[in-house]
Amino acid sequence: VACSKSTVLIRGESGTGKELVARAIHYTGDRKDKPFIKVNCAALSAGLLESELFGHEKGAFTGAHDRKIGRFELADGGTVFLDEVGDMPPALQAKLLHFLEHRRLRRVGGTTEIPVDVRIIAATNREIEQAIEDGGFRRDLFYRLNVVSLFLPPLRDRGDDVELLTQHFVNRYAKEFKKTINKIEGPAFEKLRHYNWPGNVRELRNVIERAVV
Repeated sequence: VACSKSTVLIRGESGTGKELVARAIHYTGDRKDKPFIKVNCAALSAGLLESELFGHEKGAFTGAHDRKIGRFELADGGTVFLDEVGDMPPALQAKLLHFLEHRRLRRVGGTTEIPVDVRIIAATNREIEQAIEDGGFRRDLFYRLNVVSLFLPPLRDRGDDVELLTQHFVNRYAKEFKKTINKIEGPAFEKLRHYNWPGNVRELRNVIERAVV
């Protein structure tokens, strides 16, 4: 997947490592020397997100005192990671669909379409099919994003990974905090192994950090 230009949709619960997978795809592919830019689609209103992605011209709206180059233009030749794309406001989904189809954008308040070579990697923890049925997400946009689909299973279904991840985080935080801790074993590790991990890898990381501290 890394060496292709295909759009990728990464799905999985919060904390499973979707952004890490997106970065791995970018930095092991042909675009590794170009920008990797992340945008959280759930963190901004529709108007702010549109300006953030596509940019705007001077005077496009109140407060637009200068031209702003959007994330798609800044990432030309590289990758844009659309995190939480399932929460993108409906008003912006049509504009994203047009960009995916034509690879050309128009800044807010602009009249010229600008060609941009950028790879899109999107991620969501939502059940998009249900969002489509509920009218909150465009079906045609889903098909455009879902060219290559990757699913990250929750940590509770990856029992063998708990030991590897635990050792990784123990080594990382022992070095960071200058502690002489080599590993977690015995009953303590068994508790980690059999815990349900609703927060997935992110929760495990925080638990190990707290334990090492």
